[in-house]
Amino acid sequence: MMTNNNLICDLETGVCGVSEDNEMQVIDFDQKRKSINLYYVTDPICSHCWALEPILRRFVEQYGHYINFHTIMGGLLEKWAGFADVSNGISRPSDVAGHWREVGEQSRMPIDGTLWLENPIQSSYPPSKVYKVIQQQNEDLANIFLRRAREAVFVFNQNIAEKSVLIEIVNNIGLDGEKVIKEAELPIGQQLLSEDFALASQLGVKGFPSIIMLNKENKGVKIVGSRTLESYIAGLKQVLHLDELQPKQQPALFSLLEKEKLLFSKEIEVMYDIEQKDINVFAEKELSTTAYDAKEILGETYFVMK
Repeated sequence: MMTNNNLICDLETGVCGVSEDNEMQVIDFDQKRKSINLYYVTDPICSHCWALEPILRRFVEQYGHYINFHTIMGGLLEKWAGFADVSNGISRPSDVAGHWREVGEQSRMPIDGTLWLENPIQSSYPPSKVYKVIQQQNEDLANIFLRRAREAVFVFNQNIAEKSVLIEIVNNIGLDGEKVIKEAELPIGQQLLSEDFALASQLGVKGFPSIIMLNKENKGVKIVGSRTLESYIAGLKQVLHLDELQPKQQPALFSLLEKEKLLFSKEIEVMYDIEQKDINVFAEKELSTTAYDAKEILGETYFVMK
């Protein structure tokens, strides 16, 4: 005869009966809570931020369950008058072209850079304001906009400070481009941007990319520049006071490409630990040939959904 002391209905089998668990158990769900605030301070025209994309994407895909991710605009270029990046030898627009090409070659995230010789960007504030306006409505769409803006400026050599270019990018992510850009040009656009600048200053940021990870006690680590995946994992362990983390499995390539729409060879190599020479074989194995196109630009292969 059943007692009513430890009767349960099994969630998996649907069978109700006597539980085999007779003792009280101590459980710990802390690892599943997003207890770390990660602040990514960046700018739409930051070339080293573009170089970081493959590593940052993998870090977020596998360790995102530990963190609340916040993208902060840092304001790299307000205007050229009075601007100087002494460490990179940049004091005028034409100086940027060579620097960008060098970053692209080293990182294998393709960068054209001739934009700076033909139609130079006068300020990174216009796309930054657009990002902030979209972020107020939808964080995910804002990050999609930022990715598309970077593809446009670094790879396809478009001036993302121009209104017509911004309108097209915003339209292509499913929003009303003219409406969003008009709002970004209002005082609210600068106000939102200034709030990000104040936060970046409070976090002690002086260069991009900067990633700051803080725990509940507001103690943490600051990692400046484009670093290795291991650097970010080590930083996360440090702020969590853990020796080991439980990474999630990388998403299937089909799912990742379906979400991102466009991926460069380097991004796939980093995500799945494969060599450049094996990229086409890997793509053929993981993707239906009717689902994607493989193209080439600036000496690098990239994949797009059909």
